[in-house]
Amino acid sequence: MSDKANEHTVEGIDKLKSLVEEINTCLFCTNLKDNDGATTRPMGAVKVCDEGNIWFFSEKDSVKNKEIEQDATVQLFFAHPGKGSYMVVNGEATISTDREKIEELWTPVVNIWFKEGKNDPNISVIKVKPTSAYFWDTDGNQMVNFLKMAASVVTGNNFISGSEGEIKI
Repeated sequence: MSDKANEHTVEGIDKLKSLVEEINTCLFCTNLKDNDGATTRPMGAVKVCDEGNIWFFSEKDSVKNKEIEQDATVQLFFAHPGKGSYMVVNGEATISTDREKIEELWTPVVNIWFKEGKNDPNISVIKVKPTSAYFWDTDGNQMVNFLKMAASVVTGNNFISGSEGEIKI
């Protein structure tokens, strides 16, 4: 990919929102100092707010929440290979049990994990405030890029295009 960009402030938050909405599920990594992969788990992002914070639901007594209480530094890895969209977000996580925020972010899908609904006593939300983010987008869909890759191999020229860059929040 050759088109590097720096997405700043409003544009950066819009880029972050669009990628999180498109990809949704990320690998949420905690305990980064000692992480051997065991502290990485798939999580579905609920929302990116206008300040660029990424929100998740979590059980209050989860290992993840305990790790965040020990060290708030987290990494989020988003990937949608079918669309050629990828992003890594480094950030600081905070845990909240604020009922207004839970109500605001609630969706019926969350009921899968919290059987008692919005009033489940074990419900919390995690806010990840990005400290840095980087994205990669490949132009075209998977089939088109496969054909471009095949043509690139045959001709020796790179026909795959896209963009990448730092997202400034």
